[in-house]
Amino acid sequence: MKFFSYILIYRRFLLVAFTVLVLLPLPIVLRTKEAECAYTLFVVAIFWLTEALPLSVTALLPSLMFPMFGIMPSNKVASAYFKDFHLLLIGVICLATSIEKWNLHKRIALKMVMMVGVDPAWLTLGFMSSTAFLSMWLSNTSTAAMVMPMAEAVVQQIIKAEAEVEATQMTYFNGSTNPGLEIDESINGHETNERKEKTKPVPGYNNNTGKISCKMELEMNSGMGTKYRTKKDHMICKLMCLCIAYSSTIGGLTTITGTSTNLIFAEHFNTRYPDCRCLNFGSWFMFSFPAALTILLLSWIWLQWLFLGFNFKEMFKCGKTKTVQQKAYAEVIKKEYQKLGPIRYQEVVTLVLFIAMALLWFSRDPGFVSGWSALFSEYPGFATDSTVALLIGLLFFLIPAKRVTKTTSTGEIVAFDYSPLITWKEFQSFMPWDIAILFGGGFALADGCEESGLSKWIGNKLSPLGSLPVWLIILISSLMVTSLTEVASNAATITLLLPILSPLAEAIHVNPLFILIPSTLCTSFAFLLPVANPPNAIVFSYGHLKVIDMVKAGLGVNIVGVAVVMLGISTWIVPMFDLYTYPSWAPAMGNETMP
Repeated sequence: MKFFSYILIYRRFLLVAFTVLVLLPLPIVLRTKEAECAYTLFVVAIFWLTEALPLSVTALLPSLMFPMFGIMPSNKVASAYFKDFHLLLIGVICLATSIEKWNLHKRIALKMVMMVGVDPAWLTLGFMSSTAFLSMWLSNTSTAAMVMPMAEAVVQQIIKAEAEVEATQMTYFNGSTNPGLEIDESINGHETNERKEKTKPVPGYNNNTGKISCKMELEMNSGMGTKYRTKKDHMICKLMCLCIAYSSTIGGLTTITGTSTNLIFAEHFNTRYPDCRCLNFGSWFMFSFPAALTILLLSWIWLQWLFLGFNFKEMFKCGKTKTVQQKAYAEVIKKEYQKLGPIRYQEVVTLVLFIAMALLWFSRDPGFVSGWSALFSEYPGFATDSTVALLIGLLFFLIPAKRVTKTTSTGEIVAFDYSPLITWKEFQSFMPWDIAILFGGGFALADGCEESGLSKWIGNKLSPLGSLPVWLIILISSLMVTSLTEVASNAATITLLLPILSPLAEAIHVNPLFILIPSTLCTSFAFLLPVANPPNAIVFSYGHLKVIDMVKAGLGVNIVGVAVVMLGISTWIVPMFDLYTYPSWAPAMGNETMP
């Protein structure tokens, strides 16, 4: 028994040693560059999937193994760890740092929730919309961590309001005294000396005693110690948690900078196919926004139906009066918004820079008209989305936020300097350096597969798949990615599969975007398990959910996501990139039209 306990304690160390030794015959026996690169790929893949080592530490292995195997020199491998993508990431993190420092994200989220109303169904849609919008520009994790406490406050106020209303109702029907409500009473035909006041029915509640149940379901959540008066209260808590988690992931699909998987794909694609200048911030938004919006709305309907039921007639009924609970929800949100005070100068400047960054991204090379990049026609392709991100990012360190003062010896307060919108220390606290290294490891791995010839070998072996219908190949790859990303990190999943899927598309003579776009989008569909991605873990920690709740809800959202992606890649995305034609920027492999 003690032996097994030691194995359990040192399981990560044993897994690393076992993996390295068991796979070692592969490069020793075959002695080819392809086999040596495959050995590196398998070791990195196993470590990423099992997290035997930290993801960013595993990402450094190609810089150690490729020079030792003679696949790539060390200086060439090192160059893969800092690319154009990293400059784009730095600019985006500057924006995210300023947004969170000055609480602009809270103002945007609360304002959007106030706009949609306080009916439970519309309230959840409001939170989903605001969360998805913020996730387009901030990381999924920080968005979920920011919005969830506000959603939790609203949920707790819902439970409190219902308890107060039911207590008032029970007092009214039982005839007992309620200190907060004075009631007319007649005793033996004589009125008491209490103030004569008619008791009014509580808005939104049926005052028919036959419809009031005194039996309440009390549930205790062991994780948070929260009491649920009724099953409906618990369902609302579950619904709100899942709405925040899923919308923070769905919103990230919309922009290249919205999630790490989009950034990894963009860098891999632009590196492998440098002659294709069809993929930029604007073109990505044009095809991903309809998909993300559709997934968001269908997910809202699915979650609403699963936990509270979905009544179209009641939801869209005009002239409805607000119930006491709905007034309570509105009051909580209004108070949270009022705590922010009037909009400040720093928030205005951050918002202006935010809008400027988005507009410059969209207008750089929109495709249907000439963008501002045409001003630099002598240097085509030199200015990229990272150029915009760095320009705006630098302004955050330059524009004054407030004056710095000091007190002189005479007691006079004088200004001697100013503080910018963000400082380097604040930027460092937000910058995900571990993710930056992880991306670099993925790029190095892709370069090694190309240099060693492993990518070409994989493509040749997968060429028989060309006999299958293209839609079936896309569906298989999408389902494979969706399944793998539930147990491995999204970034590790896409990093592993891109060097395999790209040569697959080339081998079967299909436009690479036809397979890579759906696979990249599906990599974000980690909805089933709390450990699948950070937003899931954040909402799960509040204690309202069980794993089975997330599995049931996530399965439906996964199906919706894959179905919408398949629909998009077959309809509106096709003419944007001429997907039915094998492009000239991909390796020439025969006919010019897709089979």
